[in-house]
Amino acid sequence: MESLIPMIINLISGAVGGNIAGKLFKSLNLGTLLNSIAGIVGGGLGGQLLAMLGIGGGGSMDLMGILQSVAAGGVGGGVLMAIIGFIKKMMK
Repeated sequence: MESLIPMIINLISGAVGGNIAGKLFKSLNLGTLLNSIAGIVGGGLGGQLLAMLGIGGGGSMDLMGILQSVAAGGVGGGVLMAIIGFIKKMMK
């Protein structure tokens, strides 16, 4: 159960990161729903990738672990949303 909470934090912060990236990069914006979906996927992938590399929180629930989960999820969500938005823009 303890390792589930950092994953939930990654997913939520990924959705937030995807929407923030959509607001910052208006030309890559996919809309709120697709920004959120791409952000959730990117947040999960970003959190897992950093945990595998030993950089992320690794499931710890101290303040540093929570902040690392938020950062990994937010950045991962924003990056994946921007990549998908860029691909969609190039396909037009």
